[in-house]
Amino acid sequence: MTALQPSRLLSERLPTDWESPAMRARIAARYRAERNFRRLGAAALVIAASFLAFLLFTIVRDGWSGFLRSEARVVVTFTPATLGLDPAAVAGPQGKVLLARADYLALMNEAALTLGPASGTLSDAAWLELRERLVADPALLGKTVPVWVPVRSTIDLLAKGKFDLAAPADSRGVSDREVAAWRWLEREGRLRTNFNMAFLRNADSTEPELAGIGGAALGSLLTLVITIGVAFPLGVFSAVWLEEFAPKGRLADIIELSINNLAAVPSIIFGLLGLAFFLNFAGMPRSAPLVGGITLALMIMPVIVIAARVAIKAVPPSIRDAALGIGASPIQVVFQHVLPLALPGIMTGTIIGVARALGETAPLLLIGMRAFVTDVPQGFTSPATVLPMQVFLWSDDVQRGFVEKTSAAILVLLVILIAMNSLAIYLRNRFERRW
Repeated sequence: MTALQPSRLLSERLPTDWESPAMRARIAARYRAERNFRRLGAAALVIAASFLAFLLFTIVRDGWSGFLRSEARVVVTFTPATLGLDPAAVAGPQGKVLLARADYLALMNEAALTLGPASGTLSDAAWLELRERLVADPALLGKTVPVWVPVRSTIDLLAKGKFDLAAPADSRGVSDREVAAWRWLEREGRLRTNFNMAFLRNADSTEPELAGIGGAALGSLLTLVITIGVAFPLGVFSAVWLEEFAPKGRLADIIELSINNLAAVPSIIFGLLGLAFFLNFAGMPRSAPLVGGITLALMIMPVIVIAARVAIKAVPPSIRDAALGIGASPIQVVFQHVLPLALPGIMTGTIIGVARALGETAPLLLIGMRAFVTDVPQGFTSPATVLPMQVFLWSDDVQRGFVEKTSAAILVLLVILIAMNSLAIYLRNRFERRW
């Protein structure tokens, strides 16, 4: 018996009866499954968008007031005797130094008495405003002027409506005395709420009304400078060698496999590496942007290598062949023709990797960058912290005033991350070439 040919089998097959009940049922089931799949996809998007919207709403609701600060107006007489100053000495060459070292705390206690029943509402560090005013204008010595100084965190939160005054006194988080003092300030017109420049300028503090993200933001900047300076050249050169010059063999396969595995290693492992090598073995300074930057550079370098290899591989071989055909050396082909064309893709991968490094906290915990730093860092080896770590520290504080500070710092961090990712998208769309 001879086997039937495929063409003969197809010719003998009965035509499909699209009007039969069975076929109609199959078609209806197929369309129904497709509609259900689309509905499930739309539902998943709605749920994800709802969670994101709730998160953003909560952060903005709690954090927008962190960019505001309440201040009380006090009448200050810059009395030389209270400050412990000699007017003749202040006029000399050491005048600035003497003004900076004067007894402003005593002057602030004297000025607080002008607030009457609200004398205890001023911040413990309000005297810093008096020092700033007098150092900036020494002519104020001996004069009486009104000065706006920060109030305590509870008064600040009352001015922002953060307390439910209708609740019982033992559960609303603020005493009747503080409420009375706040109402007196409001009634006398001696309380105002305006933009809090100190939040963007100051470093960390134990007082919520004085704490700022300036030190952490500068620490993040210094750390990212080291991260980019180490990870970008090493990552790009590694990708160039693997793609253009590495001989195909077991060694190249092992290196490629190792890089792919390192890209998936948890970030805290790199923190352990930084602790063991840079701190314990090399003796580098703890809680410094230098160590944090190198640690984060090791973490994102595999990501940059992978992105750079993909970008280099996307350059057509005809570019290389044309360059070699006119007498260019392999080095010239790579650095004068291939890399310029692959640079947009390399930059996109680098920015995404740096954005990931900006939001990391686990590696920095192990190298000591969770320290309480009250000064703005002066260099790459100065003690510093970073924005994600600052958020972590404030979220762990029991004072209610740090709740809005935490959310405000998260908003700043989100704006930076969104800006960096937007820059990556712009670079990709602006310089991307399709071959």
